[in-house]
Amino acid sequence: MRITQGTFSYLPDLTDEEITKQIEYCLGKGWPLSVEFTDDPHPRNTYWEMWGLPMFDLRDPAGILLEVNACRKAKPDGYVRLTAYDASLGRQTTALSFIVQRPAEEPGFRLERQEAADRRVRYTTHSYATDRPAGDRYGER
Repeated sequence: MRITQGTFSYLPDLTDEEITKQIEYCLGKGWPLSVEFTDDPHPRNTYWEMWGLPMFDLRDPAGILLEVNACRKAKPDGYVRLTAYDASLGRQTTALSFIVQRPAEEPGFRLERQEAADRRVRYTTHSYATDRPAGDRYGER
C-alpha cells in the first residue's frame, strides 16, 4: 500500500532532478522550504519532525537538496517530505508539501469502527506502523 499524502502522492517517486525543479518553483514564488521526517504517516499527523530549522534565507536549490539528502541518509527507513511556506497573508501557510522518500515497505492503515449512542457509527484509521514502538517501526535500529 502506498501512502497518498501531499502533492504528487499519486505519481511515481520523484527523482532528484524533479525534486530540484519543485524546489526552484517554490523559491521562485518566494516560499521558504523545510525538510521533515516521520515514522508515523497517519493522515492526521500533520506535524512531522523537523530536520533542522526552516530554510528561510536559503535560495540555492542545491543547498536544499543537500539537506534533503542528509535527512534521507540519517532516516533511510522513514518518510521524508519537503514543505514550502507562503507568508503572503501575514502567517506561515503551507503552500506545497510532498514526500521525497518513503520506506521500502509501507504497512498501511486499517479502518476501525466504533458503535456510539443513538445508533451512530464512528470510524477512525489505525496505522499498522504504530503497532511497533517509535524508532523501530520500519526496521530502524
